[in-house]
Amino acid sequence: MKQHSDGFLSMVAEAKKHIKEISPLELRQKLDAHKNMHLIDVREDNEWITGCIPSAVHLGKGIIERDIEKTFPNKEELIIVYCSGGNRSALVAERLQTMGYSVVYSLESGLQGWLNSGYSVHEQLLK
Repeated sequence: MKQHSDGFLSMVAEAKKHIKEISPLELRQKLDAHKNMHLIDVREDNEWITGCIPSAVHLGKGIIERDIEKTFPNKEELIIVYCSGGNRSALVAERLQTMGYSVVYSLESGLQGWLNSGYSVHEQLLK
C-alpha cells in the first residue's frame, strides 16, 4: 500500500466531502446495463498501459482540466473517474464539478477496489 503525505490525504478528505462516490459493484451494474456514461481513467500514462477498466478512456489527472471540454462537452452527462486507489480521482471529481460538470462520481476504491471485487481489466497494447 502506498504511503501518502498528510497534506495530500487532507486534500482528498476535504474533496470527498463535496463529491459522490460509486462502489465497484455499482459501476459494474452500470456497465452491464450499458448505462450512458463516460468512464475516465485519470492515472498516469505508465499506469494506463498496465490495464484499465473495460470501456474506459484515458485523460490523466495532469491534463484532464485542459482536455475534458473538448472530449466530453456535455456537462450534464454521467462521468465516472477512477485512479489506482480513489484518492486522485476524488480530487479530479471535485475539479470537474467546479468546471460545471453536474453528474460526476469517483470510484471509491479505484482500480484496486475493482480488482479486489473480482472484476477484470482490459490490457492496453503499447503502440
